[in-house]
Amino acid sequence: MSKSLYIPEGYSSALTLRQTQHAIKYIKDVFQQALSFGLTLDRVTAPLIVRKGSGINDDLNGVERKVDFTIKEIDGEGEVVQSLAKWKRMALYRYGYQPEEGIYTDMNAVRRDDDTDNIHSIFVDQWDWEKVITREERNIDTLKETVRNIVKAVYNTNRKLHLRYPQLTAAICPEPFFITSQELEDMYPDKTSKERENIITKEHKTVFVMQIGGKLASGEKHDGRAPDYDDWSLNGDLLFWDEVLGSALEISSMGIRVDETSLQKQLAECDALDRNKYDYHKMITNGTLPLTIGGGIGQSRLCMLLLEKAHIGEVQASIWPAEMTEKCRESGIILL
Repeated sequence: MSKSLYIPEGYSSALTLRQTQHAIKYIKDVFQQALSFGLTLDRVTAPLIVRKGSGINDDLNGVERKVDFTIKEIDGEGEVVQSLAKWKRMALYRYGYQPEEGIYTDMNAVRRDDDTDNIHSIFVDQWDWEKVITREERNIDTLKETVRNIVKAVYNTNRKLHLRYPQLTAAICPEPFFITSQELEDMYPDKTSKERENIITKEHKTVFVMQIGGKLASGEKHDGRAPDYDDWSLNGDLLFWDEVLGSALEISSMGIRVDETSLQKQLAECDALDRNKYDYHKMITNGTLPLTIGGGIGQSRLCMLLLEKAHIGEVQASIWPAEMTEKCRESGIILL
């Protein structure tokens, strides 16, 4: 597994272990307040477990195995969430939220089939957020303005962090550069999607790659997306340039959610029309659920970026392949 591990030459953490723990809390406290203010969000409590077969769990790319188990006093089985993309939209409906109002929550998940490396862990922690919008707001301008507000929250958090820890030097570009996945393929047709992201993010530092999920002109996808939460024409990934790793770091995947038309189109494209049997999908089709925009913002990845860490295990406690753990230890990368 250590073949997927990158060790930056001459790397050493700018903060001690104890300082790192204090700084993680500081980042999380400051950023979630900025996010809540910038997007008008209330904090809510969210589930770690949902019922198997409910249609609420995130299917990600449709091939990842969920962690499931039987429950002593409840019929059926439970599943550990992979994300809360669908649950949040249901919650906005149940709680009676109106346009320009939204929620955010601490989302903890287990993704057993994720490959582990510098930026991937089987444990996922992020701020999941969702906001009600009107049909007139289902457009690129709404998406871009929301991205700008998130970037502003990251930028301001970083500024405050440097006042407390002046030994940190990571810079955040406050103005995101917007580009579609097709435009990116047209610019670099001989590169992979990740190579394209690295090239464009190294140049512009803060980048939002739009329209992810559908096939590009080449017949390939920029990246996989489930067909039943993001509208693939109105979504994207937020990337920041990570000087320590020398690569683009995805901090957020987000987008305007499917309406009744885009849901059916995307389900058909993925040969997944059988999902229409679930209440969640029926409630989109019949207009019961509100129109929304939402996403997830990686907590550990944000901390990793701002604290100039080389491995996500330096800012979260998880488990890793033995070979990776040993290689990190030998290289001075201290995993929590």
